[in-house]
Amino acid sequence: MKKLPQVLIVEDEPAIAELIAVNLRHNGFAPVWAEDGISAQREMDAALPDLILLDWMLPGGSSGLNLARKWRADARSKHVPILMLTARGDEPDKIAGLDAGADDYITKPFSTQELLARIRAVLRRRSPEQVGAQVQVGDLRLDPATYRVSFGEEQLKLGPTEFKLLSHLMHNPERVHSRSQLLDKVWGDHVFIEERTVDVHIKRLREALGGGASMVETVRGAGYRLTVGAA
Repeated sequence: MKKLPQVLIVEDEPAIAELIAVNLRHNGFAPVWAEDGISAQREMDAALPDLILLDWMLPGGSSGLNLARKWRADARSKHVPILMLTARGDEPDKIAGLDAGADDYITKPFSTQELLARIRAVLRRRSPEQVGAQVQVGDLRLDPATYRVSFGEEQLKLGPTEFKLLSHLMHNPERVHSRSQLLDKVWGDHVFIEERTVDVHIKRLREALGGGASMVETVRGAGYRLTVGAA
């Protein structure tokens, strides 16, 4: 029997958690509920989920932002997708969630269909764009089969979304990609994703590339491109 994707729900309000869990079960997921940071870490230690639904505000002094940063800094959990649940709809708060390591966010109150669409979209991003031969642009190399990226002799560590974003850019070097084009190619169904999200992941990608960061160029008014001609 095929294993159902496991979703860890980190939410302190039982009514909201149960509503989410019921809808996840009815749509082919296996939900696990944790009501605070301590129980969430216990679940993470026991078994890594396929995706984390993480509430921004949690009891006991641990915020969703702090948990996201902690799990992203841990080599064991850094690639697990995180979808932030937040009552904070202002853009600075959304960007703070993305900068903390979240792959996406959804603002309360939200519809079940929107939540499911976002979960499916985030899970789709886990897979590399293309599995096959490695690709090289300048000193930058990416191997979809082994999920490895290197710049010169240095091995780089990228999150799942940054890996897929880099893969797309490397398969189309020197070409300018608008934000909407990147959303189409990297995120797929981007009905609920804002273009500003692309900028956050480009920033995160550059940080991960280290000495190769300048290869990802911003083309003012147009978008981004990967080039070997960067200084």
